[in-house]
Amino acid sequence: MLPRGTRRWRVPAYEVAELAGELRARGVRYGAGRDLLSHRIAHAILVRMESAGEACDDRTHEAVRRTRPVKAMVDQAWPALDPVRIVMRLLSDADFLAAAADGLLDADEQVALLWDRPARGPKSARWSRADAVLVDEAADIISRTPSLGHVVLDEAQDLSAMECRAVGRRCETGSATVLGDIAQGTTPWAVGDWATLLRHLGKPEAERTVLDRGYRVPRQIIDFASRLLPSIAPGLAPPTSVRSAPGSLEIRRVDGGGADAAVVAACREALADEGSVGLITADASVPALTRLLTAEGLDHVTLTDGFAGARLVLTPATQAKGLEFDQVIVVEPADIADAEPVVAPGDGGVAPGLRRLYVVLTRAVSHLTVLHTRDLPAPLA
Repeated sequence: MLPRGTRRWRVPAYEVAELAGELRARGVRYGAGRDLLSHRIAHAILVRMESAGEACDDRTHEAVRRTRPVKAMVDQAWPALDPVRIVMRLLSDADFLAAAADGLLDADEQVALLWDRPARGPKSARWSRADAVLVDEAADIISRTPSLGHVVLDEAQDLSAMECRAVGRRCETGSATVLGDIAQGTTPWAVGDWATLLRHLGKPEAERTVLDRGYRVPRQIIDFASRLLPSIAPGLAPPTSVRSAPGSLEIRRVDGGGADAAVVAACREALADEGSVGLITADASVPALTRLLTAEGLDHVTLTDGFAGARLVLTPATQAKGLEFDQVIVVEPADIADAEPVVAPGDGGVAPGLRRLYVVLTRAVSHLTVLHTRDLPAPLA
């Protein structure tokens, strides 16, 4: 009921329900439907006003729509929703999740999604990167995400299906340039082929161009690293390099007792030449190598501390992606491969550790030295 002047205008509940039902049947976004419902209710009131002989125009319509009774009716019939609180409730409330997931997720999958300790509010919740894209999806269901004209996406191979959807919404009516290397997908959710990634991105018919010719890494090094491709990206053809550098690859097997001496010797040899030197190892070995380099008086920095101050950079394998060094020394490839076992059955059984090793082996611009006491991973042997 809307009091206006000396008159009171009433819209029956069944008519409001019909207006809401019509909007739901159209499949409009939740937020858009809420806004449209306020217009529909205002229109219903204006029809009554005009039938009674009152003159109405667009300003009257907008004034009625913004009145407190109309807003209160919209709040009751079509409540405002917060995407953050929706996702928080889904992850905290077993009954709410069960109702939403009926027929989609089994009981074990629902239990896996639920937080161990329900959050009291959004600020106290322990949100993860994966939760962020769930919130983004919920926000898009409520109100359409604006589309950009063009999106440039790099390192696309590491995105999850939900992250691809989040990016795809932002170029739904625009275009995109997507770059990546399936062989360098090192996240547990990395996809195994471009067709799957592009489908999640909403661009299944996109034109694909294979960039298989490079100049940064010498042919000898890229050919060695490419031995991993049949295991980590079976459908990917090996890249070729336009640059040949005989002697740019050295593989040295050392006995266990001489491992430290071999690392020190390789570092001194690399530092005798110009340029940057990356000493790359499994993350767990970084503390021991830090102590070794310090004891031997080799000026160095750890990647986590930044590059400034030394030519020799001790680099954990998990942080090597995107970097390049004039010379690279890789310590114990088998440790790097074993550090990340298979965790995603949907990835075809590929161990992320082997993909991580492929990334590590392709960081050298001029020279690569591989030091190992253990047998090399089978594909490299």
